[in-house]
Amino acid sequence: MPLHVPPAPAPALRSVLTALGSPTAVREARTPSLKSAQGPLTAELPLPVHVLEHVTARSGAPRTRLTGWRFLIKGGERAVAAGETTLTADGWVFSYFFEGPYVASTELALRQAESMTTPYQPRLLSVPELYMLTLWLHADITADASSGVPGPGDLLVPLAPAPPGIAAHRPHRVADLLTVLTHRLAPAPRLKNPAA
Repeated sequence: MPLHVPPAPAPALRSVLTALGSPTAVREARTPSLKSAQGPLTAELPLPVHVLEHVTARSGAPRTRLTGWRFLIKGGERAVAAGETTLTADGWVFSYFFEGPYVASTELALRQAESMTTPYQPRLLSVPELYMLTLWLHADITADASSGVPGPGDLLVPLAPAPPGIAAHRPHRVADLLTVLTHRLAPAPRLKNPAA
């Protein structure tokens, strides 16, 4: 069953396309693959980027916050970089281009998700405290991509590189992965001072 990729806001797409067409933006991007790409570059597979907040049990139910839209920049058949936009008071603006392991990992996770039998809406979910990024497969394919929290029918697929002890590219039920994240992010228990 194909993924139901949500449409990005038109100004977000325009800002990335404008940056791709700007020699200055591409030259200053510090992404060798983008600079050396031959032929036309396209911005594809827009994914809303959410940040997971309040993961630990003490702080209540986890929440997400939309921070931007990420586009895979393709040169030919493969992604050579990614471009990200952010929301400002003036609307969606281009933020930066980048390359690195998350570009190829995102592309791989999306291909794997395409082979699943259940339809999903793909999103990205960041857990900054663990330097972790996941492909969030949202079960409600008609949902507004700019809001929501991971639900019981959703899957989270950690992208490589994943934190130690968390397998990359293995789909996890939300409750299962949130349990691991809560444990990882919980403060260490204080030890009593033996001299006291």
